[in-house]
Amino acid sequence: MPLFEYQCKKCGHRFEELQAGGSAKSPKCPKCASARTERQLSTFSASVHEGGGSCDTGSCSTGTCPFG
Repeated sequence: MPLFEYQCKKCGHRFEELQAGGSAKSPKCPKCASARTERQLSTFSASVHEGGGSCDTGSCSTGTCPFG
């Protein structure tokens, strides 16, 4: 299930909620119980290998690390 970010229009509290894909119903605010919540645009996180050249693990099929 995807994790969505919401903000309460009543109290301003920001929270995350696991929801089934395609669910159109917004959850209630866990702080004030208001149903006036709005889904926010989210960013994603990625990890990048520091360094350069090739991978030490040998797991890259090309012999070079795409993250280096």
